[in-house]
Amino acid sequence: MTKMPPFPGTTGRRDWKTAFDAIRKLLANGDDTTQVFRIMRALNVGSGPSGYARLIATPEGGRIASRQVELAQRFTDKAWIASFAPGTVGAAYREFLETTGYTADGLVEVSRVNPIEDLQHPYAWYGRRSRDVHDIWHVLTGYKADESMGEAALVAFSYAQLGGLGWAFIGAAAALKSLKVTGNRLFAKAVIEGYRHGRKAKWMIGEDYEALLAEPIDAARKRLNILEPVAYKHAQRELGPLASYLSTRKDETAPTEPQKLAA
Repeated sequence: MTKMPPFPGTTGRRDWKTAFDAIRKLLANGDDTTQVFRIMRALNVGSGPSGYARLIATPEGGRIASRQVELAQRFTDKAWIASFAPGTVGAAYREFLETTGYTADGLVEVSRVNPIEDLQHPYAWYGRRSRDVHDIWHVLTGYKADESMGEAALVAFSYAQLGGLGWAFIGAAAALKSLKVTGNRLFAKAVIEGYRHGRKAKWMIGEDYEALLAEPIDAARKRLNILEPVAYKHAQRELGPLASYLSTRKDETAPTEPQKLAA
C-alpha cells in the first residue's frame, strides 16, 4: 500500500523535550488537560495519517470520511442527544453528561493548544474524531471519566485502538506513579487490562457514531467485543479515593471545565 504523506508543516519527528515537560505537569495535576494535548502533538507522529488510511480502507470508512461529520457538533446538539431511547448508548451518554457536567465543547476548547486541530484537512478531521469519541468510549467501556484510574485505563485502551505513542506515554506514567502512591499494583493492573481490552475490541474509530448511539448499549458492547473491566472494578473497590490520586480537585461532586481527558 502507498505510504500516506505526513501532516503538512510537520517534521515527522517526536518532541521528547515537550513530552517530558508536559507529563511532569500532568502528573502534578491530573486536571490540567492541556498537557494531554501537548503530549499528543509531541509524540503521536504518524498516527493521524496511518489511522486515516486505515479508516478509508474499510467499506464504511470511505463513506464516513467523505461526509466528514464533526462529531463535537452532533454531541452538543441537545435535542438530538435528548431523542435517544432509554437503554441505548445515546441515553447512557446523556446520563454521563448530566452526572459529570462534562460537554463535548470542553474537549474542543482545551484541545486548541494544538492549532492544527482546526485545520480543514483529512488528518485534522480524523484527529478531531478521535478526540470527540473519547467520552463515548468512557460510556461504552465503563471507565469513569472523573477518576484518575478510569482515565488512565481508557488512555491505555485508546493506545491499543488508535496507536500513537502519546497514549502509551501517559498511561505508563500514571501507572508507574501509582505504584508509589498506592503501595500496590492494583491501579497498574487496571491500566494493563485497559490496553488488553482495547486490543481485543473491534476497531471503534471506524464506527458510524450517529448510528451507534441509537443501539442498545448491551448489544453494542457485545458487538464491539468490549469486555467487562474486572481488574478495574476490583481496584476501584480496594483503592477507594486513591483511584483518583492525580486529581487536585477539592470538591469531587463539582466537575470543572475544561474536563479531564487523561490521568
